[in-house]
Amino acid sequence: MESKHVVYFVIAMAMTFLLTVITLKKLIPKLKSLKMGQTILDIGPRWHKSKEGTPTMGGLSFLLSMTIAILTVGIYACFTENFLWAAKFFITYVMALLYALIGIWDDSLKIRKKENEGFTAKQKALLQVAIAVIYLVCMTAWGGLTTELYFPYFDKTVDLGMFYYVIAVFLIVGIVNSVNLTDGIDGLAASVTTVVGGFFAVAAFVSANLPAALVSAVVIGGCIGFLTYNFYPARIFMGDTGSLFLGGLVVGLAFLIDNPLIILPVGIIYVIEAASDIIQVGCYKLTHKRVFKMAPIHHHFEKCGWSEIKIVIIFSIVTVLVSVAAYFGLNI
Repeated sequence: MESKHVVYFVIAMAMTFLLTVITLKKLIPKLKSLKMGQTILDIGPRWHKSKEGTPTMGGLSFLLSMTIAILTVGIYACFTENFLWAAKFFITYVMALLYALIGIWDDSLKIRKKENEGFTAKQKALLQVAIAVIYLVCMTAWGGLTTELYFPYFDKTVDLGMFYYVIAVFLIVGIVNSVNLTDGIDGLAASVTTVVGGFFAVAAFVSANLPAALVSAVVIGGCIGFLTYNFYPARIFMGDTGSLFLGGLVVGLAFLIDNPLIILPVGIIYVIEAASDIIQVGCYKLTHKRVFKMAPIHHHFEKCGWSEIKIVIIFSIVTVLVSVAAYFGLNI
């Protein structure tokens, strides 16, 4: 990657970090004054009730900061790059913004209803699938996608035809919701996603992929900035606003490096969180017995006596180790 691209990366990351921290300092008291606090369900860990009233929708901070960085650094970089590069870059970012809009709407409903449920599952699923389809159509139209799917570690590319889009929709919606489920304790989603962003930054630099480098830069900067107020004990939660937005960005990064399936090993924590929830619900419906003490799995470890800080550290270390292994699955 050219030296100027490294400069773009550093500026985008630093700008996002600083703007996120500054925005949070102003946003927290504002959200408190508007009484936009989190409602904690009674079925959750009883010790989480003490967090009730903590401001939510904190994802607005890094959403705004990332967007400013993307529009300034990204547009400036586009002057020296071709239009296809710009199209893939902005289409991917807009997809994440659309998922953030679902989150904003969902969080707003929760606050108005004063309960921890906004959209129905069907409503949310339909909106998320629609966004995934629109993203894939736009990316294909601008030459950013083909129907060939690369299989990491096997070094094989298979043309799946129209079935590619079916897999892609499931992958996008699945990861977006998995990141949402990971956001269950202080600092977990932001910490894990910082590592995931770091992996994609390395992949982008190795393959000289500027769009992926810039998106990973704002992901890293935004998540670290958010952690200054979200690490235990959290002074603000990102809400669906932030988690759905981050989910859109990380899965978009996998498509930007033309290796969609790599998000499965890199985002192993996301996958485990979602799988634990599916297993718990499925087994309970079939047998009326629970596999875990509580799902998603971070709550299981809480019930086992792990502190929130321990869970965040262990899950982040696992993500680092798996990311190192995932590097060898890149098609570079």
